[in-house]
Formats: sequence, structure tokens, C-alpha cells
Amino acid sequence: MTNPVRVAMLVSRIRVEEKLLLAALEAAGVDVRLIDDGALVFAIEEPRRGLDADVVLERSVSTARGLYALRLAEMAGLPTVNTYATASTCADKLLTAAVLQEAGLPQPQTRVAFTPESALQAIEELGYPVVLKPVVGSWGRLLARINDRDAAEAILEHKDTLGSYQHSIFYIQKFIAKPGRDIRAFVIGDETIGAIYRSSSHWITNTARGGQASNCPVTDELDALCRAAAAAVGGGVVAIDVLEDPDKGLIVNEVNHTMEFRNSIATTGVDIPARVVDYVVSISRDGYPPSVQAPAAFLAAKGDLL
Repeated sequence: MTNPVRVAMLVSRIRVEEKLLLAALEAAGVDVRLIDDGALVFAIEEPRRGLDADVVLERSVSTARGLYALRLAEMAGLPTVNTYATASTCADKLLTAAVLQEAGLPQPQTRVAFTPESALQAIEELGYPVVLKPVVGSWGRLLARINDRDAAEAILEHKDTLGSYQHSIFYIQKFIAKPGRDIRAFVIGDETIGAIYRSSSHWITNTARGGQASNCPVTDELDALCRAAAAAVGGGVVAIDVLEDPDKGLIVNEVNHTMEFRNSIATTGVDIPARVVDYVVSISRDGYPPSVQAPAAFLAAKGDLL
């Protein structure tokens, strides 16, 4: 009898998604080791210590904890979901925009500036309205739609005095007049497994901010765009946020590496947690699929793990 795959799931707290993943892992006969990222201590000299598993599934609420844990797990020769390369790119909107541009994928017009003065110049170059975003953040928080110069000057001054170095990076996108909704599509490995519309009367349509979910058909166009975007950030288990631009058609807005899916299972009819578990088990046994940029540390250690 084959020994069950040992999965270490790194968590900050058990949300609905983690409960669903735990149930799917248990249904798959997986040996689950739940690891509290607040209690875990890594030894740089022994990165495998505390991670007695075949594969790591990272579900930390803290971006920083998740990223560092992934890097150390890879140093120990463990395959991870997602890889550090994917997670670190998706965690930073500027890095995501850079790889999407390098891949030739459509996205909103974007400007990056480092001072309030140059940011104001960039905003007026794009033309109002624009959206100002933090380079690191989620759930639609700290987004600002800027409609005129007075608002721009006020918000830029506030960001300049907030203290965090990330707020001194001004990430500016042209506002897209989407049709009261956006699209969130889920890509696992080499497949777009499903998608939802997120609709709202507010310009921010995240379900965390009250957007309503409904099923979105995965057309050939949407599938090709989402798989290409997933590959651009390094591949794995990701959610792609897509906008319907009235002039350009479908464009990529963001890519998320620790996706939430509680509102999307019934909506799409896809058992998303089971599909995630299938992927986790498959990479522990067969390695990463071609779409994933496998970490060199894992490839080098594949035949001789610590």
C-alpha cells in the first residue's frame, strides 16, 4: 500500500476556505499537518525542521509570513503551492504588471512614480479619472478613484505621510469604465477551471466589498488570456481578475496567489478545494506541470531531499 502524501498546510487562522481545503484533503486520504505560522520557528541551518511533509500548501493571511515560509520551504527542497516565485510576483502589483507587460498581455494603462510631484504629473498625463493602488494589498482596500486635481493632491499628500515605504511607491492606473462588474477566473496548473462575474453598483466590485457573484462562462478568449496570465506570473493555483474594457475587450487587472473561493463553488459548479488538493497531491508525486516555473532548489534536490 502506498503511503499517503504528507501535506503541511500553513495557516494564520482557519477561515471558510481553509475548512473546505481541510475537508478535501481528508477526503483525498492525505496526511494533513496543520501548521500555525504564528508558532512556527524556522532554523536557517535546518529549513526542513518543523516542515515534516512532502509538500507545503501556503494559506497564510499574512503576505510576509507566507512569502518567507515558501522561500525557506524551497530551500529545504520541498515543492510548494504556490512557488515563492509565483507568490512574490503576485503579492506585488508592480511586479505583476511588469511580467504581464513582458508577456505582451493586455492590462490597464499604468504609471509608477516615486514622489507626489511626479505622481501628479503621471496622473495628469493619463487623464482623470485614475485609480491609485497600494503595490501590496488585497480585498479592495486603500484603493482610491481620483476624479480631479484637488483629490489627487490631497490623496498624494496623505500617502506621502503614512510612513510605510510602500506608500511612497505611487502605482497609478487609468480608470476602466467596466460594465458594473469584473471577472474572477480560477486557474489551476494548465486549466482555467471556472470563473465568476462580480457585480456591484460601486466601482469596486470585490466580493469582500459587497460584490455579488454569478457564473461567468469560460470562453476560449477568457481561457487563453487567463492561462497566459497565470504562466506569466509563474503558474500554479491562482485567481485572475479580468476587466471588460469597452475599447480593448478583456484585459488583466490583477493576479492573486492565495485565492479565496467560498463564493465561487456553488456559483461555478466546480469543486474548487478538491481541484486544489488534486494539484497539491500531483506535484508532490509528479513534480510541477510545464506551466510552472519550478524552483531550482527543488529540482536540484528532487532525488536527494534533506
